[in-house]
Amino acid sequence: MAAVAVSSETEKLSNLQSAVAGLNQISENEKSGFINLVSRYLSGEVEQIEWSKIKTPTDEVVVPYERMEPVSEDPAVTKKLLDKLVVLKLNGGLGTTMGCTGPKSVIEVRNGLTFLDLIVIQIESLNAKYGCNVPLLLMNSFNTHDDTLKIVEKYSHSNIEIHTFNQSQYPRLVVEDFLPFPCKGQTGKDGWYPPGHGDVFPSLMNSGKLDALLSQGKEYVFIANSDNLGATVDLKILSHLIQNQNEYCMEVTPKTLADVKGGTLISYEGRVQLLEIAQVPDEHVNEFKSIEKFKIFNTNNLWVNLNAIKRLVETDALKMEIIPNPKEVEGVKVLQLETAAGAAIRFFDHAIGVNVPRSRFLPVKATSDLLLVQSDLYTLVDGFVIRNEARTNPENPSIELGPEFKKVGNFLSRFKSIPSIIELDSLKVSGDVWFGAGIKLKGKVTITAKPGEKLEIPDGVVLEN
Repeated sequence: MAAVAVSSETEKLSNLQSAVAGLNQISENEKSGFINLVSRYLSGEVEQIEWSKIKTPTDEVVVPYERMEPVSEDPAVTKKLLDKLVVLKLNGGLGTTMGCTGPKSVIEVRNGLTFLDLIVIQIESLNAKYGCNVPLLLMNSFNTHDDTLKIVEKYSHSNIEIHTFNQSQYPRLVVEDFLPFPCKGQTGKDGWYPPGHGDVFPSLMNSGKLDALLSQGKEYVFIANSDNLGATVDLKILSHLIQNQNEYCMEVTPKTLADVKGGTLISYEGRVQLLEIAQVPDEHVNEFKSIEKFKIFNTNNLWVNLNAIKRLVETDALKMEIIPNPKEVEGVKVLQLETAAGAAIRFFDHAIGVNVPRSRFLPVKATSDLLLVQSDLYTLVDGFVIRNEARTNPENPSIELGPEFKKVGNFLSRFKSIPSIIELDSLKVSGDVWFGAGIKLKGKVTITAKPGEKLEIPDGVVLEN
């Protein structure tokens, strides 16, 4: 039986190789990267985690942020640190879930400024303040590349070098016969996919950007999602990594009940490792989701040594766990094989986690998150979104908006102005609800419009509990 299985896998792979060789839309690097990923997937090299071997990481492995040494006040020291740094934002996502076409990073967040505007303003102010040169890299996907190039032109006069490069473009696999979707006549964008942000390491190398940065004396890259407004340059973390020669650092933060599915760091056979929900045996899923045993989760703010990336990509050592992502496109069942950048942690030397304050994790995944960041809960200073000290509760209010609010355009049209939510614990809105200006929400608020009826909340109203 096993021999038959192996021969059918081998046949699948050789048919796939011949088919991929004829795809002239992608580079040789992309072809070999894709075949490598599929052959790993077919060989079934899934490392099963032995649950009994999992250990909780010590403070040496996941360093508490408050225990890190403060950075010197001397601007010359800061400049020296920052001159070793590159900021890289993962910019491959489209704003489709929020009803936008084009890159998610161009959604307006506050005061008419987009995610990308805020990122640029933050780095501009660092470069101006310390006379340093921190470049910004944007990793696009084929979905966001053209739009991003147009958008980046408006920053051409800024004091910041902006580089863009593309992550790989891989063909979707047709499940039925394991051949590339583009070979089945799906020649448009739907035939392809970007293989997850784990692809950042080979793409940085293949684009030529990695060698260019190393030749400029850059040592570390700070990688973060472009929609995480809390992911700003942190000198304390950078200084710690340089002093301790840590090749990789993942920022983690304490889990709340909203984060139970997020990956967590564990110590496993003497190394630090990311444990994702997909790797957890069924009988342990509830334990994984509890916030008693696994208290932290991955923010996807990563700090990585550039020389180490070069070494590991050149030796093909980054064999991150493969995430199979099944989809259906135009009635055809297809498979996308992806990897995540956080899973690379176990391949780097002296890798650590840092348990950072929750303020460093402020992602905008839905319009309910947009409501938080546009409200009086935050203010904007030099491109940084700062939490309002008037709110005493360290946790943000939980917000649930009905489908009428899902798309950004609809969401914005339903508010004359965003309500004050400093004293809000939770908000649940359902139905055809419209908000006037100057409204205050306090405590636990539920607003429901009856089916077929429009509910308008007048200007200046205070809704408490």
